[in-house]
Amino acid sequence: MKRSSLDGSTVVRAQPRAILRLLGAFELTWDGEPVALPLPAQRLLAFLALRERPVVRAHVAEALWLDSTEERACGSLRSALWRLRRPGHELVDVTNGRLWLAPAVVVDVRLLVGWARGVLDAPDRVGVVPPGASGLGVAVLGDLLPDWYEDWLVVERERLRELRVRGLEQVCEQLTTTGRFREAIEAALAAVNAEPLRESAHRSLIGVYLAEGNQAEALRSYRVYRDLLRDQLGLEPSARMDEVVRGLLVR
Repeated sequence: MKRSSLDGSTVVRAQPRAILRLLGAFELTWDGEPVALPLPAQRLLAFLALRERPVVRAHVAEALWLDSTEERACGSLRSALWRLRRPGHELVDVTNGRLWLAPAVVVDVRLLVGWARGVLDAPDRVGVVPPGASGLGVAVLGDLLPDWYEDWLVVERERLRELRVRGLEQVCEQLTTTGRFREAIEAALAAVNAEPLRESAHRSLIGVYLAEGNQAEALRSYRVYRDLLRDQLGLEPSARMDEVVRGLLVR
């Protein structure tokens, strides 16, 4: 990517060399080419990518190899670090007994968190997206490593899902207010897909349809949610939800 400097000369802006994707599935690329890693090395990279500060080496070994003795866990960590040491590939910093994902590695989870916090902290910034993303970007990529069954992922997976859905609902509301209905529907559908039983996500979707005058779709979406709620939980929509479509139901 090129840009002009203050003196008029052309400056080449380097693209990130290492990109780590954890949403939907694990993928590491270097200069656009996929990098194959054994599972222990993948687990180590993912663990460090979800930490906002350096982690004590012994804690990493204990968390990733719970069923091993301290000696074997430390040996497994050394092996995983060795696997990550490739010529020209700087992925993990090791300093003073602490491990840290190299700052140059771009992580989709961190982009998602930055996007969601930006949306929720400054709701007037309609449709804000993270660098390098198009449309709603990383907000629609999926859950955190859904095929991994690790204790240390459970809470983080739920935290990211909640953060993402709240961000999508906020974006949907702001886009609806400005009449950008197509994008608002995309955001609402992404929220519904992430949390199919979440009433606020369905209210966002129904609200967009009503705002654009599409009453038939609004009523259909309400009925889909009502039937899903009955089938899955034996519950009825809340009074707040019924109020949104009251006029349509009466008619």
